Amino acid sequence: MPLVVFSSLPDDARVWIFGSSRALDRANQDLLLNAVDDYLSGWRAHGSPLTVGREWRDDRFLAIAVDQRDTNASGCSLDALFRVLRDVESRVGLSLLSSSLVYFRLPDETVSVTDRAGFACLAQDGSIGPDTHVFDLSAQTVGEWRKSFEVRASDAWHRALLPVAV
Repeated sequence: MPLVVFSSLPDDARVWIFGSSRALDRANQDLLLNAVDDYLSGWRAHGSPLTVGREWRDDRFLAIAVDQRDTNASGCSLDALFRVLRDVESRVGLSLLSSSLVYFRLPDETVSVTDRAGFACLAQDGSIGPDTHVFDLSAQTVGEWRKSFEVRASDAWHRALLPVAV
């Protein structure tokens, strides 16, 4: 199955979201997306082709989705995808697979990243707050990606890192 346009995937398609530890310039975006597209164009699970799409956003976020109405992605096929991403990580010198990073939007609209402790410190000193836009990489479906990937910190799991209001 060829790679399909991400927007054509149904809301219930399974999604995996990867955040880059730094914004990628054009050359590194091309390297990443070409490697991912090469893999996705031939992605199969137990010999069956998968209907897949990908989306790149804010120079940092890669969403890969599978329409599982016909065939589900298998563990082995996901392992192979992760190997492709690990290879890109080492070639470009960044992290795509870390679950410890927290992404948020700055007032100038750029995306910033820190670890959970750093986010909590920024919240404690008032640099960020409940209205700060954050990115929830734990979305499981394309519908969640579309509707709640970028939300206010108070509306996401990030609220646990904000100081308790007095």
